[in-house]
Parts: sequence; structure tokens; C-alpha cells
Amino acid sequence: MPMTTAGDRDRTRPFGEIGERGVFVKELEEALLDGRIDVAVHSAKDMTSTATAGLAVGAYLAREDPRDALCGASAIRPGMRIGTASARRRAQLLALEPTLGIEPLRGNIDTRLRKRVERRLDAIVLAACGLERLGLGHEIGYRFDPAELLPEAGQGALALQVRAGEEALVAGVGDSETYRRVELERACVALVGGGCLAPVAAHHDGETLTALVADEDGKWVVRRSGQDPTALARELLAAVA
Repeated sequence: MPMTTAGDRDRTRPFGEIGERGVFVKELEEALLDGRIDVAVHSAKDMTSTATAGLAVGAYLAREDPRDALCGASAIRPGMRIGTASARRRAQLLALEPTLGIEPLRGNIDTRLRKRVERRLDAIVLAACGLERLGLGHEIGYRFDPAELLPEAGQGALALQVRAGEEALVAGVGDSETYRRVELERACVALVGGGCLAPVAAHHDGETLTALVADEDGKWVVRRSGQDPTALARELLAAVA
């Protein structure tokens, strides 16, 4: 059942103007609730951090590379013009190098790669997993360590969403470790309150959960690491209060 979402159709306005979280999932969730489909496949990072009433994630497929990728260059240099539509990426890039020029960039992966050349941008930042799934891994010049750019909660994982109570439909293909990590990431982001424009991120590396809140212009970034998403969220909120 091919479907398009608001995020697919509107490729010009910044995510913040149409709602950064959920713009790629709403129509699929409505189809689930209406009974038109039985399973929706999402990039986990595109989902809202809290569950939609009546729906549940029945499984996550084994996670692929969660890192952000720099395309068009092999390193960050002062004064570069870099394209991204993500407030999270913008904040962390500017924290790494305040002289960068961050320019908004929308569209699917092929469109963004083309626009980099057309607009003569020095580089763009995309999810490494998306490039690899499309056979475009060769476009990657550099993969950011999570210590440099903390990934979005759920980045690298595909989520299989079903109606609540029907999780058994997809449970057999799920990866339990990915489920554990992504659910901790999403819980932390939900508690921090990462809304449409809030530069909030969370990533679990298998041993430790790390989360951050940042100023949108990268003037400050607060990171905390631990095991419990509730305690971590409280630490972040207290630090920026």
C-alpha cells in the first residue's frame, strides 16, 4: 500500500512550519487506525516520542548505522556552507564550528544530493543508514562520531507499527536489543519534551544512554549520560532551567 505523507508532499517549507516530528508518519497512522493497513513501516527517528493512542510499535528491525554522515567533504572546515533541515544537526554543527553557514535543505535523498551541487554547498548532512539503504554509501565523506553529533532518537532503526494488541503480527521479525535501546531513547526525549523545534537528541550505544539539549544556534549544548531515561531527563531539564 504505497502512501505519501505531509513530509513527502511539502518539500519546500522548513520542518518546523509543518511540524518536525510526525510529518512522515501521520497518514500511515491514520490508515492503521482506519483498518486500511495492518502494519506501518517507519524510520524510527521520524516517529513522535510518545505513542499514538490505539497504536504500538510491535518490533524494530536490527539497527543499522545510526550516525550522521557528511556528504561532499571529508571534514568540517571553518566557513563551510552546509545544508540541513534538522534543528538538531544545525545546533550541534554550529557548536563544533561557529563559523559554519547552515542553509535549509529539504527533499528526498536524491534531491538533497542534487541540490548540494546546484546550490554549490560545501557539504550536506544526512543519515548514514538512509544513504546505505539506497546504495549511496559512496557519497559519504565522513561519519560523525556520536560524541560530535549525537543522533536522533531511533536513528538507524526501522519501526513496525501496529494496532495496540496486535503486536504478535510482527514480533517474530523484531530485534530485542534494538527495541530496548530505541525505547530508552524515545522515553528520554519524551520526558525532556523535544517538540517541533527543540534541538533534543538521545542515543544508546549498548552500554550507556546519552542525551542532549542545545541552543538552536549552538551557543550551548548540554549533554548527560547514564542508564535511566527519567533521571537523565531531569538532569538535562535542571541544567537548562
